[in-house]
Amino acid sequence: MHARANKPTHVSTAATLFEDLGFSPEQAAVLEVKLTLHNELMKVVEKQKLTSRQLEKILDIPQPRASELLNGKVSHMTVDRLTKYLYRLGRQVNVSTTRAALPGTEVT
Repeated sequence: MHARANKPTHVSTAATLFEDLGFSPEQAAVLEVKLTLHNELMKVVEKQKLTSRQLEKILDIPQPRASELLNGKVSHMTVDRLTKYLYRLGRQVNVSTTRAALPGTEVT
């Protein structure tokens, strides 16, 4: 008997995952951007081996905010704020867009 590979029947992007959790498509799109920015921020923190204290000083934020950031609690943070944090860590944010397939519209 041959072992069958477990293949996912549905692969979600972050946006569709958020939609599956009940967020509107617009809210899901914003959450996906925040998630992407936070992931990039955490890559820098890990690569530079920054401590919470160092992060507080570099980002000029209080300890509770640094803790929230390190623990992924970004729901109340804006895309603007996360972008500023990345800039302060020496990163530039580039944005690209694609055409969205909106219900009831024809995509050409």
